[in-house]
Amino acid sequence: MKKILFVASEAVPFIKTGGLADVVGSLPKCFDKEYFDVRVMLPKYLCIKEKWRNEMTYVDHFYMDYLGQSRYVGILQYVLDGITFYFIDNEAYFGGEKPYAGGLWDLEKFCFFCNAALSALPVIGFQPDLVHCHDWQTGLIPVYLKDRFHGSSFFADMKSVITIHNLKFQGVWDVKTIQNLSMLPDYYFTSDKLEAYKNGNMLKGGIVYADAITTVSQTYADEIKMPFYGEGLDGLMRARANSLRGIVNGIDYTEFNPETDTNIAQPYNARNFRKEKSKNKRALQAQLGLPVDEKKFTVGVVSRLTDQKGFDLIQAVMDELCAEDMQLIVLGTGDERYENMFRHYDWKYGDRVSAQIYYSDELSHRIYAGCDAFLMPSLFEPCGLSQLMALRYGTVPIVRETGGLKDTVQPYNEYESTGTGFSFANYNAHEMLDSVRYAKHIYYDKKREWNKIVDRAMAQDFSWSTSAMKYQELYDWLIG
Repeated sequence: MKKILFVASEAVPFIKTGGLADVVGSLPKCFDKEYFDVRVMLPKYLCIKEKWRNEMTYVDHFYMDYLGQSRYVGILQYVLDGITFYFIDNEAYFGGEKPYAGGLWDLEKFCFFCNAALSALPVIGFQPDLVHCHDWQTGLIPVYLKDRFHGSSFFADMKSVITIHNLKFQGVWDVKTIQNLSMLPDYYFTSDKLEAYKNGNMLKGGIVYADAITTVSQTYADEIKMPFYGEGLDGLMRARANSLRGIVNGIDYTEFNPETDTNIAQPYNARNFRKEKSKNKRALQAQLGLPVDEKKFTVGVVSRLTDQKGFDLIQAVMDELCAEDMQLIVLGTGDERYENMFRHYDWKYGDRVSAQIYYSDELSHRIYAGCDAFLMPSLFEPCGLSQLMALRYGTVPIVRETGGLKDTVQPYNEYESTGTGFSFANYNAHEMLDSVRYAKHIYYDKKREWNKIVDRAMAQDFSWSTSAMKYQELYDWLIG
């Protein structure tokens, strides 16, 4: 039995700010229980819902020397779907209203967490063969395993993997501060270790010292070796290319299932979508006050409204989009200028544009089920989950060829009758507009071809079990 410990700053259903939580909460359930004992360790935030906190059971506690003070470390546990979750408790660090406060406090909090997570293992008597770390918040764990914990026989053979969910966030501050908070000696703060551009960098430490590095799609793994996507670490990613692999994320196929989804007006599946899917469109149009017309080409967007997600492209051609014979439904919050832009177009073209500037899980499911196409023109996208949900619901993705979007959406080829969506290569507003117009043309003028694209989209398998197999191979290769 191989023992694996996931260490991360968030996981569903306990605490979530982004896709990281979906991975850490969903992936451990998918490993073969006969061969893998996978457990998860998280901070016990005060902002975790009370119903979860009340059901955690106390395991033990100890005091740990950190920054010259003796600090309390409590350990609680909760078993969910057969997976043991451990929670590191210290209210001084994990008390706030949100999991992340930003700035220096987060750096101190997660330096403490990395120390506490490893120090807790002998106390609970769980000795993993491999620690799987996620993002900069756990970047010091691979360093500590090669440093202060290495002398103990308990930790001597422990391997580490770090997964980069988004290279943009690295845990950076001046060297003196990071050295102080991490309590690591001078030796570690050189340009081949934790120092980058005269600053200390926690994620870089994890990338340098981990036994293997993964990221959340193969294309993103290739892209981050280049300056444009590499966020200043492209040289390091090239140097560690032999230890880097891309494994695409999955989605929870029980939660995202058009046949059993209670959020949508009419359940449907790959066999009957031709008759049943349009009932969801009519219900969605009625709910949002758009003209109810099941034949009208309808495009959905569910996203953070930020530059990274390509909204400057949409902004550049919004008037042209509104002149097309189609409806556009947008759900999300983000930069004020994009929020106000969509509000403006909703007011100006109320029969074509519906802007829902908030977030609702229930409405997101209705958009995945009720639209014909789903637009995702990202500047960069490590993996992306929305396009996977759209494929699952037979809502054809229109994406830019970057990161996980390129890996998961096969562009339609009308000559070979292949493909699961539409895509464009350059970060260019009119190229995006051409893709939308091409999709619309196929929808209106070649309906049989469109339905075949939907068939192929719904036949794709991006469930977690596929990803879990690839992680199992990686663990087997590392642990032997």
